[in-house]
Amino acid sequence: MFHFHAPWFALLLPLPLVIRWLLPTLLKEGCDKTAEIRFPALHRLSAVFPSYGLRKSKQNITFFCLLFLSWILLIIALMQPEKVDQFRQIKNHGYDLMLAVDISGSMQALDFSTPDKAISRLDVTKEVVGNFIKGRQGDRLGLIVFGQHAYLSVPLTLDTLSVDRMLHDVLPGMAGNATAIGDAIGLAVRTLRERPEGSRVLILLTDGEDNSSSIPPVEAAKLAKQYGIRIYTVGIGKKGLVPFPNPLGGYGMVEVAMDEELLQEIAQETGGHYFLATNQQMLASIYANINELEKSEANETLFLIREPLYLYPLALSLFVLFALTLSRRAIYGS
Repeated sequence: MFHFHAPWFALLLPLPLVIRWLLPTLLKEGCDKTAEIRFPALHRLSAVFPSYGLRKSKQNITFFCLLFLSWILLIIALMQPEKVDQFRQIKNHGYDLMLAVDISGSMQALDFSTPDKAISRLDVTKEVVGNFIKGRQGDRLGLIVFGQHAYLSVPLTLDTLSVDRMLHDVLPGMAGNATAIGDAIGLAVRTLRERPEGSRVLILLTDGEDNSSSIPPVEAAKLAKQYGIRIYTVGIGKKGLVPFPNPLGGYGMVEVAMDEELLQEIAQETGGHYFLATNQQMLASIYANINELEKSEANETLFLIREPLYLYPLALSLFVLFALTLSRRAIYGS
């Protein structure tokens, strides 16, 4: 960005014109004090040298214009032109957010489909949670995926793009077809417990009921409470018969269950909230709500990097003055 640091010096631009045309009396008085030689037949000289007066007039106009150009360049230098680059430094007082996502076989259920497109629960989860991740700049995010077993897919990091990429790479059933909610909570506790107090948050999303944990989910929630970890639980999908993809093609109806009471108890135990999403709009609204509940505070500092440019017009002004001096000496002699 280009601007002038001292633009008020532009008020001096018309000063030579003021001196030249608005104060003729001073110039006249100065001329009266000098000696004059009067030639009685001046018209004869004009007849002998008809172009001398015109040439001299043009020389004076050119000299004055160049002198005024030098003045303009000098004023521009006084106005201190500079190139300014802005640099913003944002210091976040962020959260340590661990995202636990169920990728068990039941996440293949197609109850989020539209009339013209088959959409699974995991597809919707990737889109909605991915958008949530992208909006948490300045927070440390981690990713746990769980099915029959729980795995730390991404440790806590400020690189939200990597978390989003890893989430989009998971496939349903790659951690087993069962659901280990308690193990996912226990793994999150082990990861978050060393983080600063007041910033530890776990967002757990599942569509089923715990059936393969080595740690009972409620006991894991109590352990999370001891370490000041707040847990938000999100139930996704409908209960009962839902469409399910058939490996041989097409789809069939499969009975699925969700332990809402367990998810409510986990959230209540740790001071969090339980949410249920049966369509994509509800899920997006839930994560927007959580985003507001756990909003990070940020302090922004603006730095200005200034590059002064006054040397360029100053050098040009001096060059014009030097050229005028040489030209006058060449005309009138040294």
